[in-house]
Amino acid sequence: MTERHTEYGLSAEAQAWLAMLKAHPQPPAPAPDDLEAWRAVAAATAAPELADAIGLATTGAVATGVPVEVHAVDLPNAVVHVGTPEGLAPDDRRVLLSVHGGAFTTGGGAATRAATGFVAGAYGVTVWSVDYRMPPDHPFPAGLDDCLDAYRALLEHHDPASIAVSGLSAGGNLTAALLLRLQEEGLPMPCAAVLNSPCVDLTLSGDTLVIDASGDVAGLMNNLKLYTGDHDLTDPRISPLFGEIGDDWPPTILFSGTRDFLLSDTVRMHRKLLAADVPAELHVFEASPHGMFGGNAPEDRLLVAQARRFLERAWNGGASK
Repeated sequence: MTERHTEYGLSAEAQAWLAMLKAHPQPPAPAPDDLEAWRAVAAATAAPELADAIGLATTGAVATGVPVEVHAVDLPNAVVHVGTPEGLAPDDRRVLLSVHGGAFTTGGGAATRAATGFVAGAYGVTVWSVDYRMPPDHPFPAGLDDCLDAYRALLEHHDPASIAVSGLSAGGNLTAALLLRLQEEGLPMPCAAVLNSPCVDLTLSGDTLVIDASGDVAGLMNNLKLYTGDHDLTDPRISPLFGEIGDDWPPTILFSGTRDFLLSDTVRMHRKLLAADVPAELHVFEASPHGMFGGNAPEDRLLVAQARRFLERAWNGGASK
């Protein structure tokens, strides 16, 4: 009865993804102090043939087939890939700043460039994808600093009312932390935020992390230690859940799933935003694991459609500014 219930209502693609995850669990992550092993992992995941799959899995995007022109913009210490979908009006100033996930260690390079095309095609706007620095050579706060540099560069040419920000998992962490940094520095906020299964409490005290039986959390701890080093895990720049939500925090939509080990992080962030009177929506997908279904299922397309509707309401004329 239980197995029949968990499959009820899921697409064939979603069921196939769950079966794949069960058959191919994540390999153990290297110890945080084994930097050479981490460099080997980074090299393996940077293989060009993996770029599309990783780009989808670390952004929550879907493939639409829409042609997208992509070019690179240099930041002080990183790169942004700028994607413009075919058919976009020349005067459309809307832009989505996209921050990839990947447990702070994967999703960069070729995967970021590939993701730029997928995100721009899926959302129908110009996309800035931040190819931020990552461990083992660049732990906290390098990635967050790069996201801030990217946002500052956007402000040089865009009204903040035309800018939205988005991130999945570790990218959700960096997106929320970026908003806290903008508050601290008195910079104008974007018009909206998308937090897709954000990792916002690196103390790993959320209930769905505590009760997780998938083995994902044990591996995640090594990634997080590599990222944070000896920094205080309750620092809001590391764990945005512990930050102060200001009056200008933008409307936010949050996504998770009933099998997502970061469901508690997502739920608690949603409750915190509501307590601060921030317009916030929470959408939880049945049987979805962390990151949904790899961008390959109808459920993934439903999430993107929901996020796109939310963003289009938030932009509300920002394209003309």
